[in-house]
Amino acid sequence: MEILEKATLGAGCFWCVEAVFEELAGVKSVVAGYAGGRTKSPTYEEICSGTTGHAEVAQITFDPRTITFGAILRVFWAAHDPTTLNRQGADVGEQYRSVIFYHDATQKKTAEESLEKAATGLSSPIVTAIEPLREFYEAEKYHQDYFRNNPGAPYCMFVIKPKLDKLHRGRE
Repeated sequence: MEILEKATLGAGCFWCVEAVFEELAGVKSVVAGYAGGRTKSPTYEEICSGTTGHAEVAQITFDPRTITFGAILRVFWAAHDPTTLNRQGADVGEQYRSVIFYHDATQKKTAEESLEKAATGLSSPIVTAIEPLREFYEAEKYHQDYFRNNPGAPYCMFVIKPKLDKLHRGRE
């Protein structure tokens, strides 16, 4: 019987985060969504207003026998800049913050240890929040598998594709 776990991570635009984690062996699914805010069942338009408190996140379902939560976090740190507050590249606002939403005490401990290790050697402090996941809201259907469904879109070509190329180079 397959036992799956979930990780919920914010690292800028959820289209990027989703595309990165869909590449990993052991990842069964990645769902773009929203977490960490005050508004119940927010819409993308509400998120973009910056008034909900939610972050764009990806909820990753994975097989811990193939990939661990710690390994997922190593990719998380490499796939974005955890030293910029409420910003990733040209995407600016609280909804683009760097955040790990832990699902249980073990994930919290792993996240805290991972942050300490990731901070070693950085010239700026990490601003990534580590918070309990209270509620996850799936984003609208057109946000799901965005890169896969829109590879020729400018955002995909100029923002997501270079992140994926960097990920692939790191594995060589």
